[in-house]
Amino acid sequence: MVSQRRVLIVAYDDAQILDIACPSGALDIANRYGAAPPYGIELGTLGRRAARSSTGIVLGAGRGLETVTGRLDTLLVVGGAGSQDAAADERLLAQVRRLAGRSRRVASVCTGAYVLAAAGLLDHRRVTTHWGHGERLAARHPEVAVDVGPLYVRDGDVYTSAGVTSALDLTLSLIEDDHGPTLARAVARELVTYLHRPADQAQISTFLAGPPPGDRLVRDLLGHIGGHLADDLAPRALAARAGVSTRHLSRLFTAHLGTTPARAVRAARTEAAAHLVRSSGLPLAAIARRCGFGSAQSMRQALRERYGVSGDTLRKMPDMPRARPSPPQHTPVP
Repeated sequence: MVSQRRVLIVAYDDAQILDIACPSGALDIANRYGAAPPYGIELGTLGRRAARSSTGIVLGAGRGLETVTGRLDTLLVVGGAGSQDAAADERLLAQVRRLAGRSRRVASVCTGAYVLAAAGLLDHRRVTTHWGHGERLAARHPEVAVDVGPLYVRDGDVYTSAGVTSALDLTLSLIEDDHGPTLARAVARELVTYLHRPADQAQISTFLAGPPPGDRLVRDLLGHIGGHLADDLAPRALAARAGVSTRHLSRLFTAHLGTTPARAVRAARTEAAAHLVRSSGLPLAAIARRCGFGSAQSMRQALRERYGVSGDTLRKMPDMPRARPSPPQHTPVP
């Protein structure tokens, strides 16, 4: 029996503080709820230098990466605005490679995937990262199978997660793997969150880019649509979820979004599919299923309507084409 599960979180200047706080906080709560063996959590940097987060808050490192010896349970590399510089730092990459060889499992949060990829630890693996970085990561490392659909991905002993708060979903999953669902559920309750969102829940919500609709019911349904693209999202199902009639649901969507519920769902599915086509090597049929289309053919038709090209052409294009505007059926309420 090991006395503790050693977890080393690798940080650098301009790291995202939530990428550090979500995993370390969840593991600390697991310890207080009786994780056996407990997690031994340390923050490591090159030369044991303090790490300035992107918020300006400075975190003192407990270990210099160069001084870490012995076995590690988990090596976790965080993301943030400084991930590009970190991925170009050969001294950091050398330590990440060395420490990965001493670790039972290796993980990254968000753009920490750039560091793992630059260290050669993601070659020929399926991985995820923040949806806004999928294309760049895939272009920079063509040997890595990037899929920005899921919240987190496990490929063997390597784990990658999407943006920021998905680090919590990943950590709860690791706790469940290590200690079972009861402890993971207790940690989730303490954190006042879900047990954990499933790994394959979509991280892209197509309506986040625009101003939120004024009606709370519509906002809540848009969040549900963006996170459950493969579910039954027919108007009748959405109306039942909201506790209103389908006619009233249609009036709300028309008034606040200028479109019908069915068209809103189709737009969300089409945009998510376009991102997956561009950033992953998944077959079009698999992308269609994940995004809730009945077939690859129906997805191709939706892509042509919105972007003017088929899925195969979209995948080969150097840049994402501009979406064709859809004229609203009614002027939305400001």
